[in-house]
Amino acid sequence: MKLAHIALWTKDVEQASAFWSEFFDAEIGERYESRNRIGFVSRFVTLRGSGLKLELMQGPWVEMPADLEHVGWAHIALTFGSREAVDVAAQRFELAGLLVSAARTTGDGYYEAVVNTPEGILIEIVA
Repeated sequence: MKLAHIALWTKDVEQASAFWSEFFDAEIGERYESRNRIGFVSRFVTLRGSGLKLELMQGPWVEMPADLEHVGWAHIALTFGSREAVDVAAQRFELAGLLVSAARTTGDGYYEAVVNTPEGILIEIVA
């Protein structure tokens, strides 16, 4: 079995697409606007080199959770390949005001930093 894609609700599909392009060099697909579900818009984002696809979805009914920890996916983790690459990426996120936790070795042995999307979706960047 192979993962086809991960779908993420967002309040602004264009802002989310720009984020994934800027920070993860993602390829952004065409904008889709549903004729069946008025207000539904999506774009597929493909992370270069991995083939991982995200579907960024927007609708006027989408609300952010009241708190960061709730039922559902907690975060996604993306491997950057080396400690140095994690450090460089963490610096970029810090400059953008999106760094949640600086790069460090966790208790379970991962070297990672935790970052946010502009809407507060957590991403672990790991070596």
